[in-house]
Formats: sequence, structure tokens, C-alpha cells
Amino acid sequence: MEQLEQAVDIRDGAAQRVIAVLEHIEAAATAPVGSGDPLSTADQAALLAIVDGATLYQHLLTNRMSVTTASGTRISYEELQRLEGSGLVTRDIDTPVHAGQQVAVTDAGRAALAAARRLTTPQAPPKAGRPGAWPSAHARRR
Repeated sequence: MEQLEQAVDIRDGAAQRVIAVLEHIEAAATAPVGSGDPLSTADQAALLAIVDGATLYQHLLTNRMSVTTASGTRISYEELQRLEGSGLVTRDIDTPVHAGQQVAVTDAGRAALAAARRLTTPQAPPKAGRPGAWPSAHARRR
């Protein structure tokens, strides 16, 4: 019986930790993002590219800074600063920029992406007729 009681205590502790983490994620999902404006298409594309992994580099000769994503997409430093200022992405500032700082999407950025996906409604695919049948006449011609 002692082992069962200990197992129950361990399970209850783990459940409380999971609930605490989920509350944090839900709070980030319901919090307004930036100024409350919906994400632009460029911001959505940048965030989607960063989700797979991205690194901020500084060129040693020109001192230009840019983000290279795992898919090979380049994101300008100005766009990164804008996304970082909105709280949508974060970077590892412990690593020097010339060595490459890892860039990650925050919980708020993930929530903004999810909200942007909910706003866009997928279009229904056109109805397919019977295989091998002639297409029907347009409604105005009937």
C-alpha cells in the first residue's frame, strides 16, 4: 500500500507541473500580440521559416547581420528586430553574433501563427463530377 500511495503522490505532483505549464501556454495564446494587429503575410512567412530553426550571423568583413533559417531562407536583421520587439521571437544572447545566435519563436509567436491560421479560411475544393463524364454547363447557360 505504501508504494501505491507514493505512486499516487508522484502522479499528482506531475499532474500539477503539467497544469502549471499549460496555464502558461494558454496565457500566452490569449494575450494580445504586439499592437493587436494581425500578422502580415511577410511576418507569417518569417515566423514559419524560423520555427524550423534559425541562426543570426554577423559577416566578419562587412558586419552585415542576417538570419539564416534551416530551409535556407534569409531574413533581414531589421525584420528580426521588429519580430523581437513584438515579442514573437527570441535569440540566444549568450553566444557571440559572429559565432551564430540561435533564434527561436516564442509562445506568443506560436499563438500568433495559430491565430493567423484560424483567420484564414480554407477554400473548398471544386466539386468533381463523375469520372469520365462531360462537365456540366455553367448555371447561367442552363
